[in-house]
Amino acid sequence: MFLTIPTLLTWARIAAIPFIVGVYYLPWDLATRNLVATSLFVLFAATDWLDGWLARRLNQTSAFGAFLDPVADKMLICASLLVLLEQGRVGALVALIIIGREIAISALREWMAHIGASRSVAVHMLGKLKTVAQMVAIPFLLYDGRLLGIVDTRFWGTWLMVLAAVLTIWSMVYYLRKAVPEIRAKAQ
Repeated sequence: MFLTIPTLLTWARIAAIPFIVGVYYLPWDLATRNLVATSLFVLFAATDWLDGWLARRLNQTSAFGAFLDPVADKMLICASLLVLLEQGRVGALVALIIIGREIAISALREWMAHIGASRSVAVHMLGKLKTVAQMVAIPFLLYDGRLLGIVDTRFWGTWLMVLAAVLTIWSMVYYLRKAVPEIRAKAQ
């Protein structure tokens, strides 16, 4: 099911990445670039929920869609983190923790699938909480201003990103602890 509506929404999330990054190369004032990048991120991040809902509702779930969905999420988050790093809105250590974890856990999942133990690293609530924290922190940091004249998005985005980094480490430790016994068993 390569071209179902849910899969097309997932592809749209990937296709949005150059636009979100590209906004910062346009000759607009910074506030306009921030608003456009934030709007694009929120719009396409919402497709993460929508594509899953539609896949179940339209009975269009597929192995390819299940593979592509987390890849699209990781690409969108990592690209946005690089923009935020370049804009000086997120620290290099936080970006490295989050991007490094995504690479490490993706490799771990691939290895676990190779040895027939992919269930031991199935998605856990910690990973979902980490993703939610990231998906809220990133638009706050992209916006980088006062929302409704009240909410300091840089302050709250920074704290949410630190929370996301903590959840990132915690979830990585969780997945590694689940995988190590399986890896040891297969190595013997």
